[in-house]
Amino acid sequence: MTEAAELPPAPEQAREVFGDRFDDAVRYAELLAEAGVQRGLIGPREVPRLWERHLLNCAVLSEVVPDGVTVCDVGSGAGLPGIPLALVREDLKITLLEPLLRRTTFLTEVVELLGLDHVTVVRGRAEEVMGKLQPVHVVTARAVAPLDRLATWGVPLLRPYGEMLALKGDTAEEELKAATTALSKLGAVGTSIVQVGEGIVDPLSTVVRVEVGESPGGVRFAAKRAKAARTGRTRRRR
Repeated sequence: MTEAAELPPAPEQAREVFGDRFDDAVRYAELLAEAGVQRGLIGPREVPRLWERHLLNCAVLSEVVPDGVTVCDVGSGAGLPGIPLALVREDLKITLLEPLLRRTTFLTEVVELLGLDHVTVVRGRAEEVMGKLQPVHVVTARAVAPLDRLATWGVPLLRPYGEMLALKGDTAEEELKAATTALSKLGAVGTSIVQVGEGIVDPLSTVVRVEVGESPGGVRFAAKRAKAARTGRTRRRR
C-alpha cells in the first residue's frame, strides 16, 4: 500500500473551514502524502492524521490573524501553517520563508499548482533576510524551535506594533515562562496564550501570541534595520 492510499478522506469540518478552496486543500493533502513523504518533508506516520493534526490545526490559526495584513511564515517547511492559512484567507499577503532548497522547491510547486497568487516563497534564514524583506504585521511559526529562540528569528521581522503567532502544544505555558526575559529584550510588550478551533479540532490549537512595541527585536535590531534601510536608499539612488 502506498503512503497516498493511507490518506483518510477529508473530514466534514474541512469543508466548513476551507469553503471554496476545499478541493485545493484536498490536493495539498495529497501532495503532502505523496511528494511530501517521498522528499522527506513529513514522516510517513503523519499521513493518516494529516487533516486533523496538520491542515485543520494550522487553518484555525486564521481566527487570530487580523484582516488584510502581511504575514511571514518563518521556517515554513512543507508549508505549515502558511499554506492552510493562505487557503482560508485570500485577504492576506503571505511570505513562506524557508532556508532549505528541497523545501522551497516543494513550496513553489504547491503555490503554483494551487494558484495562490497572494503567496510568495523566499529561500533564506530569518536573520539573513532582515532588511531585504519588508517588515510584516504578523509572523507565524509552527514546530520550528523553542519560543525564546524562535522569537530571536521572528520578532525582528515585524513592523512596529506587530505580533508573532506561534502554534505550540502542551509546552506553551512552560516555554512562555522560560522566554519572558528574552522576549522583553526583543521589544515584546504583551504576551498571551490563546486556544482556537472550537468545534473544528480536538484538542484545540494552542497559539502563543507575542505583541511588540515600536522597536521589534529591541535596540540592536533597530540599529540593523536602520542600516539596512540606508543601504537600500543608497542602492536606489544609483
